[in-house]
Amino acid sequence: MSVKDLTHQLGTVIVELSDVNSQGGMFHEHRDGAPLPSGPALQEIVDLCRALIFPGFYGNSNLNSKTLEFHVGVNVERLFQLLSEQVMAGLCFIQGKDEPICPMEKAQQIAAEFISKLPALRHILSTDVEAAYNGDPAATSRGEIISCYPVIKAISNYRIAHELFLQGVPLIPRIITEMAHSETGIDIHPEAQIGHHFTIDHGTGVVIGATCIIGNYVKLYQGVTLGAKSFPLDENGNPIKGIPRHPILEDNVIVYSNATILGRITIGKGTIIGGNLWVTESTDPGEHLVQAKRRRSYDIRPEDFGGL
Repeated sequence: MSVKDLTHQLGTVIVELSDVNSQGGMFHEHRDGAPLPSGPALQEIVDLCRALIFPGFYGNSNLNSKTLEFHVGVNVERLFQLLSEQVMAGLCFIQGKDEPICPMEKAQQIAAEFISKLPALRHILSTDVEAAYNGDPAATSRGEIISCYPVIKAISNYRIAHELFLQGVPLIPRIITEMAHSETGIDIHPEAQIGHHFTIDHGTGVVIGATCIIGNYVKLYQGVTLGAKSFPLDENGNPIKGIPRHPILEDNVIVYSNATILGRITIGKGTIIGGNLWVTESTDPGEHLVQAKRRRSYDIRPEDFGGL
């Protein structure tokens, strides 16, 4: 192929890729003063939150009681700056191109309100650490749980994202939980509601849908799916958004590995669901769901097969 032919071929591709009418929502047009959310900045925000919630385990490891307040102050100041910028980017992202740019003052108010919630987030995350420690005989200390266990990374991202979701921040919460999904294999939607003393043993492959409601002292194992069975469509065949479609797990529920629980059903208080089960109906409190035992060949009688 000649240089002329190559130039023509590349020029044709450039024209096709530049055709706005062919983008189908794949093109985000920049507006001055309306930045896009930044992945590296959001990762730094998560790192700062973890360092503030778990000082000494994340962030600067050379902390002591005399220097703690100084480091907390530095981290809070940096967090406020970064979070204000990213919240503004998220707010601007959902605005139309003809709408005015979201004022930084609103983003700063949200950032300050979020930072004020960090002591409460630390408290509830301490219950998650306790649940993980008490639920795993292999754990040697709470420090090991905080430093190593994927559930703490995933649940801390979720609780950060959920608080931002409650404050009406668009897009940013989902990015933060998807960062944890990539890091741990645990997929928790920021809209889900999760009580205290929550833990996931091992964790890989767990999915928790947007409208899930999870009570207190709930424990999941790896591979558990809390998903939607189906969803209604509108007159144009598009899924109807915003309706409750995921399970409710009441207090003290245990769900073992690779169980799948689908639909807006209620798993009653104290229910235990065994591994590899498919559950689409509500359970009574205290119910135990397990697979039927496999019968050994020498236990099978001819009458079990109609006398054949």
